[in-house]
Amino acid sequence: TDTTRIDKIIPTLKFLISQNTKIIIISHVGRPKGKVVNELSLKPICEDLIKKLNQKIKLISKNVKEINSEELFNNNKEIVMLENIRFYPEEEKNNPEFAKHLASLADIYVNDAFSCSHRAHASIHKITNFLPSYSGLQLDLEVNALKKITSEIKKPVTCIIGGSKVSTKINIIKNL
Repeated sequence: TDTTRIDKIIPTLKFLISQNTKIIIISHVGRPKGKVVNELSLKPICEDLIKKLNQKIKLISKNVKEINSEELFNNNKEIVMLENIRFYPEEEKNNPEFAKHLASLADIYVNDAFSCSHRAHASIHKITNFLPSYSGLQLDLEVNALKKITSEIKKPVTCIIGGSKVSTKINIIKNL
């Protein structure tokens, strides 16, 4: 129902599309705890991106551990989306073999998920050990915004901090 995070990655996707790249989107919804939960499928997100990008995107529901890079793009789709990466217990365990397999599907890694970048998960953290890794346009914007309230601060300051768990924000609030 809230497409804010999807909308924010569109500039990075459009840039990659303009460079004639093939794109694998890895994402998650909710906390399925390593199990397939149909209600947490990325299908609605995929459909939203198809409309917003005016591009064909194939949602890959096959077990990611059983696919290889050749079959991802065998029908000349330029963009594929893997089903909810949190359907795999290896994701949140930051499993190196799982991350290595994910990395084997691509040539480079672009992280545009600022809100998840602090997580030690296979598709965010461990994958960077196996691929050249870059920040996306949105991640750069978020980091630059943080610089303005940390190293380049001009007082007075008003700060609005959001998120689903206050406990994860306490140290940030104390630091600010």
